[in-house]
Amino acid sequence: MLRIGLAGLALAAGMLAAAAQEMKSPRITPTQADWGAVAADLAVLEPEKPAAMPELMANLNRATGERFSNIAASPVPVLLPFDTATFLRDRAGATEPVAASTNAPADTYLFGFNSVPFFYPGPAGYDAVVIARAQEMGELGIRFADTIYIHIGGSALLYQLDEPAGMIGWPVHGLDEIPGIRRLYLENYMRYTFVRYGVPYVVAIECSDGAVRFRKISCRDADKVAIRFLKSLRVAGGTPQAQPEVVPADTIERPAEQSSVFTYRSPGDILPGTGFRRKGGVADYTVYSKIRFPLADAPAFANSQSFMNWGDCDATGRAGAGFLDGVRTYRCRVNGQRLVLDESAPDNYSYPWRDNFCEHRYFYVGQCPGGLGHQGQDIRPAFCKQRIQGANRCEPYLHDVVAVRDGAVLRAPTQDALYIVVNAPNERIRFRYLHMFPRQFNADGMVSGRLVHAGDIIGKVGNFFRRERATTYHLHFDMQVPTKYGWVFVNPYMTLVTAYERLIRGRGQEIKEQDAREEIPTASIPAQPLSTATSTGAPLAAAKPTETAIKSPTAAVTDFNFTVRGNGRTDEPSPVKASLPVQPGGSHGGVERNGARAGKQNAVRAVGRSIPRAGTRTWYIRRHLHAGYEYYQTRYGSF
Repeated sequence: MLRIGLAGLALAAGMLAAAAQEMKSPRITPTQADWGAVAADLAVLEPEKPAAMPELMANLNRATGERFSNIAASPVPVLLPFDTATFLRDRAGATEPVAASTNAPADTYLFGFNSVPFFYPGPAGYDAVVIARAQEMGELGIRFADTIYIHIGGSALLYQLDEPAGMIGWPVHGLDEIPGIRRLYLENYMRYTFVRYGVPYVVAIECSDGAVRFRKISCRDADKVAIRFLKSLRVAGGTPQAQPEVVPADTIERPAEQSSVFTYRSPGDILPGTGFRRKGGVADYTVYSKIRFPLADAPAFANSQSFMNWGDCDATGRAGAGFLDGVRTYRCRVNGQRLVLDESAPDNYSYPWRDNFCEHRYFYVGQCPGGLGHQGQDIRPAFCKQRIQGANRCEPYLHDVVAVRDGAVLRAPTQDALYIVVNAPNERIRFRYLHMFPRQFNADGMVSGRLVHAGDIIGKVGNFFRRERATTYHLHFDMQVPTKYGWVFVNPYMTLVTAYERLIRGRGQEIKEQDAREEIPTASIPAQPLSTATSTGAPLAAAKPTETAIKSPTAAVTDFNFTVRGNGRTDEPSPVKASLPVQPGGSHGGVERNGARAGKQNAVRAVGRSIPRAGTRTWYIRRHLHAGYEYYQTRYGSF
């Protein structure tokens, strides 16, 4: 590692200034709903009482709002497998409103589907999750005992991205009544995409053609469920609204003052050799959202936790490399970089930042060249305080993590991951946080239905990976946006760069690949001597005065102590109704140090028994993508 003083870095800053910034906002296009076509379809519900469109939808929303809270907030027609006609007829003949019962299956009007535990409408569209059970759909001949989660969403805006890598398309059968419908397999899900009433919709079901022990429905059976689901869709609500012709996406806001220490490598410049099948990263300069940085305080360091000190090399193999100052060293076979088995090593807590979105992982990422990658960015907090002197491990839960945007928490009590779902007039994004402590989430009420505001503390940086101390001390952060292919992962790196600049009130310097070859010096905040770590965890050396942290406000924002009922309604009025049970993944242990490698290899072997021979059309996809998907599910479960 090369260390220099701040004066030396200032000289380097002049050399780096020539590297022009190329940040850009996302391309977002609005959709225009054909409410006239909606009115024509709804006219059959009350043919004797013709009404103007606004009145017609207002009446419908008042009725169905008893089942799907805040349904009128959707600017697009809400499609659900809901027998709207029968519901309205029964409601009109009832002496009291047909209110959903907490204990009753909702259910009666869902065409044989079980329930709708998650329903979230807003200015950018709506999302819902419908539960199906194979035993309640005997005519399909599916022998699958676990819960089937069906995702459906309609969008008032779409993010314009290139076609994802690794996407598989299949012919569509039995759905001639839906013109232009497409069937795809992408990022863990079998998806149907179609346009109705001028609005893009996506129906997606998680599935697997791998080993049965992974407890996921086969894609063949998921297809049967999806076709039944699509044939059952009816308009359940929504409100006609004037949509803009363009969607403003002004996401870039950078401080004028230059930071004297913060440097970052270009997006896509991952560690050499660490891309899947030795492919590189993606040079995505898009800033997708004007977020608050996810860690409460600076400094923070974005880099790899698998291919840096104490990393596991992500099953790519590693070899011992002797000792350095009494600490064992090793090399990852992919690039031969000498590393130490000490996660408190200063290299882990140094600038420049480095992108690791497309770094080697067995997870689907359509934006990465190889179709697989990391899906997000690893972020380390200001410092590492060793749990026990000489143990080479960090004490977890010393640094606060905050919400990056106003939104709704999407998380079941059994889930390790926490999502914040944003549904705003010019933005529709999912943010995911990993490696925090699930029990603390539950104790703090961080479950589906909780509303948060940007800057609210939501937990602590940890090392949880189905158990404590299973990873290095860091936060995994990623993002998904809706496209015509459904929700897809996008690189959060430049979004994080600009958020960090606002946090430290200083503009960073980009280190481009040609600059790195010229060995331009970079900065390293001196590591805190571990033996002198204070009880409060304050580092001895912090950032410059221009990098003062903006701390999150504490409490006194909103009282979120309410419960979420099974039908997606809450005990208190709320614009967000989010409740999504998550089926836990299969067991997976032994991840300490080289354990992750064994787990992944076992997953690959299990799936390998059912894949086609090499050289066939789908060999690569099934051998790597399905295997990686199975391992992903054992690690995090579905969402």
